[in-house]
This record gives sequence, structure tokens and C-alpha cells, in this order.
Amino acid sequence: MASAAIEPSPRPAYNGVMLDWIGRVKNGVHWIVSAGGDLLFPPRCLSCGEDLLDQDRGFPFCNACLKDFRPTVWHGCRRCGSKVPETVAPPARCMRCRKTPLRFDTVVPLGSYTGRLRKAVLRMKRPTHDALSMAVGRLLAERRRDAIVELQADLVVPIPMFWRRRFRRGINSPDVLARCLAESLGLPMPRGILKRCRSTHPQADLPPSRRFENMRGAFQVCRPGLVKDARVLLVDDILTTGATCSEAAKMLKQAGAAMVAVAVVARAEGRTRG
Repeated sequence: MASAAIEPSPRPAYNGVMLDWIGRVKNGVHWIVSAGGDLLFPPRCLSCGEDLLDQDRGFPFCNACLKDFRPTVWHGCRRCGSKVPETVAPPARCMRCRKTPLRFDTVVPLGSYTGRLRKAVLRMKRPTHDALSMAVGRLLAERRRDAIVELQADLVVPIPMFWRRRFRRGINSPDVLARCLAESLGLPMPRGILKRCRSTHPQADLPPSRRFENMRGAFQVCRPGLVKDARVLLVDDILTTGATCSEAAKMLKQAGAAMVAVAVVARAEGRTRG
């Protein structure tokens, strides 16, 4: 008589209670590890280094930096982004940009190039501060989302740096900012659209009257097929006279761009870069 086949014993199955218990243990371990990490290495503001409180955790900045970085609404000229008194309605073009031939269509700034934001922008130029650039880029995307979405941009283009200067510095903060904006807004950021084809004198060393001449012929559009009929969001860290972004916008429009808007971290006045 044939012997009955021996069936393998079924593996023990976890019921819902066991799975729930395992999940609680995992969550508890994760909380302990996170809490222990915060005790050993308390989270600090990426900009000023102050300890972060629980209410600061939305962004890696302390409340003082967040307050100083951006006003709730930017009260400025819609064309050049220059700040105007709050008693005056934001003009389509202010006296400053009426006197200056700017090739871009509008500017969306996060805040003024003063105080804590100025210090943050200067730190962003160092190769060890990629995390700061990414956090500021996220802040720009969130705080100015409505204004940027209204532009109906098709693609994002950062202001490029000349290759020799990029090699020495190791970072171009507009690249990081543009990538954050593109990811946040779900827009493409094709590489190599705009190239800085010659070395220019640092804008900060020049009076405003010479900055437009200094930037003339500094950019080249390398992929005109992607630019033709497109609405371009041009990204830089600082805008002062607008000479750099204006020259870049001129070349993009010559390549067929339908519109060029500028998004910047800081809108500056006086003798600073841009």
C-alpha cells in the first residue's frame, strides 16, 4: 500500500496583531534613533547656525532667518522687481526700468539683498553650501509659487558661469536653484541651453553704467530648437542693474523665445553683483 505523501508544514503566518506590533517596534526604533541623533547633533539653521526648534522644521532655517528672507508679498515693480514704497501701487514699469533697456519681461524675487538673505546668498557661492542653495531654492519655489505659476513657463534655464570660473569655484548656485524650481514646478530643465562663451569682469567691481557693456556678447544659445516659441524661466541668485539677465534674455529671444521671466533669490539696489 502506497504511503501517504508527507506535506511540508506550513510556515507560521503573522496575523494582523503581530504585524501591527512589528510596525510599532520599527517606528519606536526609528524615533529613538532620530531623537538620539538630534540630542548628539541638534539640527541647526543652514544659514546662521542657530539651533532649530520644532516650529522651525518646515524648512531648515530658524524663524529669524525665515522672517528676514522674504516678505509675505513682494511689493515691487512688475517689470524689474525693484522694491517700491508700500504706499504706492506696484507699477507695470518703474522709473528705474523705464530708463534702462531690459530684455526680460518680468522679475519674481524672494526678498531683498540685505541682512540675513544677503549673507545666505554669499554662502551659497561656496562649494560646501549646496544644501543651503537647495533649501533656498525650495523656499523660493514655495513662497513665490503663485507668481511663478502665472508665468506659464515651459522650461527653466539657469544663468551659466564661465567654465574657468566654475572650475575654480566648484559650484554655480543658479544651477542648484534652477533645479529646485524645476522639480518643484514640474518643469523641464534641459542641460546646455545657455552657455557663457567669454569671461567677463566681475560685475560687483564695475559701476552700473558699465555693467551692460561688460555683459555684451557674453552668452550663446546652444540648443535653439528647445527655445523657439518657449516661455523661459531664467534663474539667478542676485539681480541688481539687470545687466546679466538682460543679456541672457536678449540671446534667448533672438533664438525665438516667446517670453523670458526672471526668478531670483535677492533683488539688490546699488553697487552689487548683477
